Amino acid sequence: MTLPVLPRAGLAALTVLATTLATAGPAPVRASALFAAAEVDQQNFLMVAAPIGTRGEKAQLNIYEQLKPVRPCFEVGAGLPSPVNPLLATFDFTGICNRYIDANGYSVRVGGQDLATSYRLMVTRSGGDMLLLAFPTKAGAGPEMVVARTQGSAPGFLKLHLEPGWRLMRRQFGGRNLGHLYVYADSWPGTAATAAQPATSTPALPAQPAAATGTPVPAAAAPTTRPAASVPSSRPAAAGRRVLPSTTRPTAVPPATESAPAAAQQPVAPPAIPATKL
Repeated sequence: MTLPVLPRAGLAALTVLATTLATAGPAPVRASALFAAAEVDQQNFLMVAAPIGTRGEKAQLNIYEQLKPVRPCFEVGAGLPSPVNPLLATFDFTGICNRYIDANGYSVRVGGQDLATSYRLMVTRSGGDMLLLAFPTKAGAGPEMVVARTQGSAPGFLKLHLEPGWRLMRRQFGGRNLGHLYVYADSWPGTAATAAQPATSTPALPAQPAAATGTPVPAAAAPTTRPAASVPSSRPAAAGRRVLPSTTRPTAVPPATESAPAAAQQPVAPPAIPATKL
């Protein structure tokens, strides 16, 4: 069978169409939109710093879940740090307990962001404590976060106490619960803090004139409707006292800068009024 030969223009059009169909697929779905998070009963779970290695100097995160109350899956001792007896290791716990021991069973989530590919959970020693850290594995993924701590150091299995703001949730897909847990926080550390309110300052009161000491009166405290004296006082001016001009009428006498004896000051005679002829 001989296939028809297409002209060059038709072949080019088919090539463009095929390329468009190949690249016009749906955009990749982000992990934050692909999976949801569902609440769990926190009392059914226990986060543990489980020792690893021959000497137990290092530890990793284990999470135990009590599915059915047939028999206890773990036992927690008193005090801090709190020792843990993983009872599920002593019997067949199928259908009774769950155990999450690596990144296949748990990951970090903050709000709507699934951080399974950019963060990992690790237990590390810090002084006399053991910390569960959410550690970024990619540049720019976010800050290093303290998720939980044992509140002390001791050999063996120790309970990890979650820091404020952190809890466990279950991963969901299409409304169906999955066998994967989130170590979850509603928001990034520090972003939920309220902004500092501006400080309210009390305005300083104006200084009051001191009658006995002759303290100068500040300009801001001087009354604005004080009338000006047209005749100088017969009393000698106090040393260092300054007479302020009126704000509504110019004064007839300049302010005194030096004290003068009372005998040298004479009253000012009123201006003569010419007689009016009738």
